[in-house]
Amino acid sequence: MSWKERMKRWMDHKSIDEKTRQSLNILKDDEKSAEDAFYQDLVFGTGGMRGEIGPGTNRMNVYTVRKASQGIADYIKDQGELAMARGMVIAYDSRRMSLEFAEEAARTFAANGIHTYLYSAPRTTPQLSFSVRYLSAFMGIVITASHNPPEYNGYKVYGEDGAQLNLEDADRVIDYVGRVEDELTINNTDFEKSLLVRIDEKIDKVYLENALTVQEHSASPIQAVFTPLHGASGKTVKRLLDQAGYNEITYVTEQMEPDGEFPTVTSPNPEEGSAFELAKEYGNKSGADLLIAVDPDGDRVGIAVWSGSQYELLSGNQTGAILIEYLLSQKQAKGTLPKNGRIFKTIVTSEFGRVVAESYGVSSEDVLTGFKFIGEKLKHNDDHPTFEFLFGYEESYGYLIRDFARDKDAVQSVLLLVEAAAFYKKQNKNLHDVLIELYNKFGWYQESLVSVTKKGIDGAREITALLENLRKQPISALAGIAIASIEDYETQNRQFIKLETNEKIELPQSNVIKYFLEDGSWVCVRPSGTEPKVKYYFGITAETQQESDEKMELLKESFITEVNDR
Repeated sequence: MSWKERMKRWMDHKSIDEKTRQSLNILKDDEKSAEDAFYQDLVFGTGGMRGEIGPGTNRMNVYTVRKASQGIADYIKDQGELAMARGMVIAYDSRRMSLEFAEEAARTFAANGIHTYLYSAPRTTPQLSFSVRYLSAFMGIVITASHNPPEYNGYKVYGEDGAQLNLEDADRVIDYVGRVEDELTINNTDFEKSLLVRIDEKIDKVYLENALTVQEHSASPIQAVFTPLHGASGKTVKRLLDQAGYNEITYVTEQMEPDGEFPTVTSPNPEEGSAFELAKEYGNKSGADLLIAVDPDGDRVGIAVWSGSQYELLSGNQTGAILIEYLLSQKQAKGTLPKNGRIFKTIVTSEFGRVVAESYGVSSEDVLTGFKFIGEKLKHNDDHPTFEFLFGYEESYGYLIRDFARDKDAVQSVLLLVEAAAFYKKQNKNLHDVLIELYNKFGWYQESLVSVTKKGIDGAREITALLENLRKQPISALAGIAIASIEDYETQNRQFIKLETNEKIELPQSNVIKYFLEDGSWVCVRPSGTEPKVKYYFGITAETQQESDEKMELLKESFITEVNDR
């Protein structure tokens, strides 16, 4: 069926609501936008789906949400009556249509005879993860598009362990969703009212009790500023910090209430300095040592620390290294550092954290990009214990300290960051001082990310062509330095150039290529799993900050020139 036929079917269908019909009448006069809205079904991938809100099979709307939910419902029903009785937990953040999409999904599950728990107000992604485990539910979903612009929303799917679905289970669910042929005729109005249960305060209380267990020490004075960036974490974080005894925290009033329009920020992304503008104003007034910002669904956290003259935004890699140093040093001092402790990081995350962990005798293990792969390791360890989990993180500002949640958890991370800042303040240091000490001890690690947005059909084709070209014509050198090895996670092959040998990569397949240079630098290329982007990751280490800066600029310039000239 062509995109025009798909669109006509929607416009002519009697079940289309009036608001959607009006939007379709506007859309039909913009052929390029209409084609993009209908040329395919919105991709339901290993983590769920994400897209712009609007009419069309390739957009987030009540009909595509019903389709995804019906497919998952069919999957659950085929797992048997116990799976249906254990049911589904649904949470949602502050975005446009999040409540509506959550209710549409809940009614669809209930109409299929599946016991469904629905939060009655916005909650964070880690709270959803925790709730699935606490309620012994069979699955969970959260309606969110993380830190994307306001016009986006999404649908993330979780398994019974509270982690995003592993690749095998995700493939099964994707198949079931793909079998749903007609998104316009799904019934989600006829169901027993007892199957749809609203949940709230009780689970919040238990989650906070668990979050308090990340503490290594009781509270001591610290001046900090916190903002949820109009997201779902504000009330939860404030309750947690109050309960922990941190009474000198300043909250950015204008950004504490959930608001999907994100009216006071250019982007609700704590990776970007602009997200801290209001927090910096508050910090300058209060003399805060630390500024903290959390993204809309409460799974990622960014910090800015006082460097002596201004607030400096730290990268996810830098924050991860600081947290590892604090956590392991305190456990070692108290005699609670386990001999079989382990941290996890992704293949695009800095080696900085690894060397810090190794200095405490703690092993580290790499996984593919995506926190679900850390969750998968934790689930396997539940059944076959071989290590004690200490910390998991990724460069994109996601951290997990205690695994009562099985996804990155900004809420518990905020508490440990505040505690670390308070601990070092008693030594007349701030987190910036700690970072410099780590650099001087282990080397000046530096990382960078370049994201290239390529929207629509043409953009998707360009990204595919780029990866194909890099495989057909491998890069031999960058910035005058030879490539030592190439890891292709699609073919699961690691190629050593000089030795002319190969070995198998013991990780799942993924459309990722990583280059290691002879000086220890590295570059990684991967399409985003949730956004219309191709991402270039860079990592280097040097003896001094100046040398580090110079090496990074040369590496980035060389690689981007190489790619653009192809």
